[in-house]
Amino acid sequence: MDNIFKKAYIYLDGYDNLLEALSFGTDGTKVGEMIFNTSLSGYQEILSDPSYAGQFVLFTMPEIGIVGVNDKDIESYSNKLYVSGIIVRNYNAFYSNFRAMQSLHSYLKENNTLGICNIDTRFLTKLIRNNGAMNIVVSTKISSLKKLKETLVSSPKIGEINYIKDISTKKKKIYNKSTFSFETLDYKKPQSNKKRIIVIDFGIKQNILNELSEVGLECEIIGFDFSADDIIKDFNNKKIGGVFLSNGPGDPSILTNQIKEIKKLVQAKIPMFGICLGHQLLSIANGYKTYKLAFGHHGANHPVKNLITNEVEITSQNHIYSVSESISKIATITHKNLFDGTIEGLRYNDFPIISIQHHPEASPGPKEASKIFKEFALMVKEF
Repeated sequence: MDNIFKKAYIYLDGYDNLLEALSFGTDGTKVGEMIFNTSLSGYQEILSDPSYAGQFVLFTMPEIGIVGVNDKDIESYSNKLYVSGIIVRNYNAFYSNFRAMQSLHSYLKENNTLGICNIDTRFLTKLIRNNGAMNIVVSTKISSLKKLKETLVSSPKIGEINYIKDISTKKKKIYNKSTFSFETLDYKKPQSNKKRIIVIDFGIKQNILNELSEVGLECEIIGFDFSADDIIKDFNNKKIGGVFLSNGPGDPSILTNQIKEIKKLVQAKIPMFGICLGHQLLSIANGYKTYKLAFGHHGANHPVKNLITNEVEITSQNHIYSVSESISKIATITHKNLFDGTIEGLRYNDFPIISIQHHPEASPGPKEASKIFKEFALMVKEF
């Protein structure tokens, strides 16, 4: 299996040394923002999360590839990968797991995604921790420091790119959890005992749809370029009971048209629930800007305090933007991150809206964070 490895060259913005490593997966030259993830397991769910579009995920877990890849743990419901690449200390070409269907190498190659190994990931993690998320260029084709630097300088930054237009669904769909599939859209009555909601897809994860369905909600998935007027009309005609704003990649502030449409939904007092990017978009739509953290929260062991119940929830996280404390003027802060005190959850005072920054569907062991889905379902059924 050694023939899968090729020489790779890495240039980090502001670090004028060329780093050498080995590659697996696809070949070529890739540009992205390097962040680190502290999860000890679940590498397939992480790299298939559309929220990582445009990023290189550096795993602090040193051994990656051990359990291979299967078709049940893919978080992207389009089955595509949007991450620029992954960086690991040691890639295990030999894998062993009863659920495995292929190697991580072959999976990355099929999805045109670059893997990097045989590099000091502790050194890179410390660089990010001290300097913040870093723009990098990685290549199996270019070995010149000057050319790699020119490539990075001439490439747009992650905050300037709208990845969502390529990720979001192009057709309306109904999600059917019983078969884990998508059906052709029709406007017949919802499944028995289920209330239909609109799910606005900015890069939604499979397990979010599973959780929404589990609490009795039927998901009508629509693209990011949506019309608030159409949604309001369906709500007034009792065709839907609420709106869910999904997770997704990039800087929320570049979605100016979507923010305008969300403002209309807010004013219509439609029950809404946002996760991650959806949480941030709701804040901006209500007049409160977000800000970029130094290196963000990426991992499966982040303690979050539920300020309503006084419980501590162990959460899965993947974000680099955060909501400002000033939003407490119009919303009750329901959750806080115990690592740095940033806002993790909100309940809006004058509107039937809740939002959460972390991923309550990811179940990093405990499932106590997932009760937020039941809260949303009750809100929808009351209207």
